[in-house]
Amino acid sequence: MTTKASPSPLAQQMLTLAKEARTAGRALSLASREQKDAALSYAAEELTARKDQLEKANAEDLARGKANGMPAPMLDRLKLDGKVLARLAEGLKQVVSLSDPVGQEILRSVRPNGLVLRQVRVPIGAILIIFESRPNVTIEAGSLCLKSGNACILRGGSEAASSNAALADVLRAGLVKAGLPAGAVSVPPTTERAAIDELLKLDQYLDLVIPRGGESLIRAVAEKSRIPTIKHYKGVCHVYVHRDADPVLARTLTLNSKLQRVSVCNAAETLLIHKEIAPTLLPDLARELQAQGCELRAEPQAAAILKAAKLPFKPADDSAFFDEYLDKIISVKVVDSLEAATEHIETYGSRHTDTIVTRDPEAGVRFQRLVDSASVFVNASTRLADGFEYGLGAEIGISTDKLHARGPMGLESLTTYKWLGQGNGQVRA
Repeated sequence: MTTKASPSPLAQQMLTLAKEARTAGRALSLASREQKDAALSYAAEELTARKDQLEKANAEDLARGKANGMPAPMLDRLKLDGKVLARLAEGLKQVVSLSDPVGQEILRSVRPNGLVLRQVRVPIGAILIIFESRPNVTIEAGSLCLKSGNACILRGGSEAASSNAALADVLRAGLVKAGLPAGAVSVPPTTERAAIDELLKLDQYLDLVIPRGGESLIRAVAEKSRIPTIKHYKGVCHVYVHRDADPVLARTLTLNSKLQRVSVCNAAETLLIHKEIAPTLLPDLARELQAQGCELRAEPQAAAILKAAKLPFKPADDSAFFDEYLDKIISVKVVDSLEAATEHIETYGSRHTDTIVTRDPEAGVRFQRLVDSASVFVNASTRLADGFEYGLGAEIGISTDKLHARGPMGLESLTTYKWLGQGNGQVRA
C-alpha cells in the first residue's frame, strides 16, 4: 500500500494563499461599487501617507539591483520616487471614475413560456498575475482586479520584491478601511520560482492566470499552467503600404508605428510595401527612418531598391520576419499584392496589431477581413492599440488569444457572465 506524500511547506503555503484569495473573491463579488471605490480612494490616500515607507522598501530593491549589476535602464524602471508614487495615486483615482462592469446587463429576453432571461457580467473570481520588473504593476493590476470584483495574487519579479510587498499592503489597507477582506490582494511571501509552479497547479481555487513580461516568461507559464491563461507572446506588428497610398500619410504612419516608442509590443517591426510604389517610395521612407537612427533589414527585392538608391541596409532572410526587435530596427519586404501582404502577416505575424495605408476603401475593408489579428487598422498607427487609446481607461494587458478576451483588456475583460432566469413555475415539457 502506498501513501500519498505530504505537500511540501512551499506547496502548502501557496495552497493557503490560493484558498484565501478564493474566499476573498467570493466576498468581493458581493461588494457594491461604493465599497470598491472607497477601497481604491483609501489606497490612494495610503500611497501618500506611506511615501517614506515605500521609498525605503524601494531603496532595498535598488541597492540589491545595483549589487547584482542591474543595468541602468532596468534600475530606472524599478525606481519609486515621489513623482511615480503621485502618478500611481492619480491612477487609483482614475480607476474610481471608471464604470463598474459588474452587474451590467448584456442581453435580456422573455421566452415564450414567460421565463425572463438575463445575461449579466460577473467577476471571474481569483486571478493570478505574474509580471516582471516594474513595481507599479502591483498597483495598476491590483486596482483593476479590485474594481472588477476579483481577488488577485500578484507575483512580481524578485528584483522588486520589497517594493511589491509594500505596494500590495497599500491596497490591502484600503480594502480593510472599506470593510472588505484584505485577502482580496496578496503577494506570495517568497521569491522562490518554485512558488509560481505550485500556484499554477491550483485550478481548483484560481480561475485565471495573466502573465505580463517577455516571451520566455509567458511561454513558461502557459506550458506549466493548469489554469486558463491569457497571453500574448510577442508583438510582430506590420505596416502595409498599399499601391495607392498617400506618400505623406505612409511616411507619418510608418515613422510613428516604428519609432514613437520602440520598446513596446505595439511598435511596428515590419514594413511591407507594394511593388508598384516601392521603387519611388521605399528610398524616401528609408531615408526618414535612417535619419532617426533606424536600421533596415531587407529581403532581396527591397535590398535591390535600397542598393540602387545607395542606402545602407542589412540583408534579411525569411527568419528575420519572425523577430520582435523592440529596438530601432525594422524588417522591409516588397510584396506583389494586398493578398501577398496578408499572407505574409498570416505566416510571420503575432496576431497583435497590423495596419494598411491606402486611399482605396475597398482595399481597407479587404485587409481588415483577411488579417486575423486582435487589432486591424486602416490609415492609423499600430501604436494606437492600447487600452487608454481605446477609451477603456486602463488595461490589464493585451491578449492575442481568441477566446474570452482579445486585444487591450480593460475592466470588462476581467469579467465573465452568467445567465439569470426569473420564472413563476416554468418546467420543461
